[in-house]
Amino acid sequence: MTPTSHPTPANHHADEPPSPVSLAQAFWFWLKLGFISFGGPAGQISILHQELVEQRRWISERRFLHALNYCMVLPGPEAQQLVTYIGWLMHKRWGGVVAGALFVLPSLLILIGLSWIYLAFGELPLVAGLFYGIKPAVTAIVVQAAHRIGSKALKNNVLWAIAAASFVAIFALHLPFPLIVGGAALVGYVGGRWSPQTFQIGGGHGASHASSGPALIDDHTPTPEHARFSWRGLTHVLVAGAVLWAVPMGALCAVFGWDHTFTQMGWFFTKAALLTFGGAYAVLPYVYQGAVERFGWVTPTHMMDGLALGETTPGPLIMVVAFVAFVGGYLKALLGPDNLFAAGVLAACLVTWFTFLPSFIFILAGGPLVESTHRNLKFTAPLTAITAAVVGVVLNLALFFGYHLLWPEGFVNDSAQTLASCTWQDTLCLGFDWRSALIAVGAALALFRYKRSVMQVIGVCALIGLAVKTLPL
Repeated sequence: MTPTSHPTPANHHADEPPSPVSLAQAFWFWLKLGFISFGGPAGQISILHQELVEQRRWISERRFLHALNYCMVLPGPEAQQLVTYIGWLMHKRWGGVVAGALFVLPSLLILIGLSWIYLAFGELPLVAGLFYGIKPAVTAIVVQAAHRIGSKALKNNVLWAIAAASFVAIFALHLPFPLIVGGAALVGYVGGRWSPQTFQIGGGHGASHASSGPALIDDHTPTPEHARFSWRGLTHVLVAGAVLWAVPMGALCAVFGWDHTFTQMGWFFTKAALLTFGGAYAVLPYVYQGAVERFGWVTPTHMMDGLALGETTPGPLIMVVAFVAFVGGYLKALLGPDNLFAAGVLAACLVTWFTFLPSFIFILAGGPLVESTHRNLKFTAPLTAITAAVVGVVLNLALFFGYHLLWPEGFVNDSAQTLASCTWQDTLCLGFDWRSALIAVGAALALFRYKRSVMQVIGVCALIGLAVKTLPL
């Protein structure tokens, strides 16, 4: 049992702040957090608030929300960035690095193991049956994500119009995701100047505003010396970040060449890391555009299975990119046919590095600027517009998953008539997987009406899928 295993110190009920926490004590808590951080960004932020504000009182409510506001306007996984910010505020740069890394590493190790099992044993009836039930659940979860983001983001007709335009842009016009994000940001920037009230950002992740008592970093605690802004400190972080990106990228170019899959993965997911406004669901359309359609690293089925694994493992949901990389490296035999596992592991580690490195740089470079004021951040109008656009692209993702789920071989399979000779009824019914449809409807009811958790829905659907595949129906 570690010193921080108990939720609160002995003076929990007192009017005094808790005892100082060493980096070693914090290390064990961050490690435990990496293994229990289920529930996606909202669930993870709720866990952080409960642990750090209410129970351990390492940071006050106001300082916690101030840090969260900053993380919300950054691209990247906001829960991981919030952990990095608080670790940095408590124990300098190494504290931030340790906290942020431990939030990711358990998920990476678990996903590597599950990805190997998926590829090596995925054709076994047991595994195939479980995934048969999980896929409809994932489709329902993505629909719920679009609804959840939309219910919070689309507060007026202008934001609804942005969401609709983004859906048309990606579904009908097949515009690239970065162009949609850039266009939405521009609309938000201009609109925020003309009509600020239209683009006011809503806050809140369900955090309580009640005081939990004095905290180690309280409302009026002076900013620590290491957290104060200096041009020298900013330069150090930016130079170190540039080196940490350029060295592995340069090594990949030197060993494999620019056009090799390893190098292209590093470059592609560096760009993806800068586009994850609105959470992991927002970047998934960009990932499938690149990983499925452009590069062919994985198939649509792999994307759905990867999202299912990401939903059922701790850590940021964007860790699905590690699954995509592992599958791509393994199936493409990037290190030769005798080193499939090693190729998958190397690809997963490289992609994780290039995906999360920008988040550390954002926090360590921008944190001192944020700590210089405890007022709300400005320039949120572009983020509001981007979040509205995210609703449209996530809805497109739900349709993408739904199509490949319900018509796994397309509307017309190879042995059927040509599409031109079929009626629209024949086209829709031919190859329709009604069992997956029923599981998806049941999962949606459980999520929307009965408010069941993602883990519960995935678990039950996995068992139903196993029964469907093993019992004569």
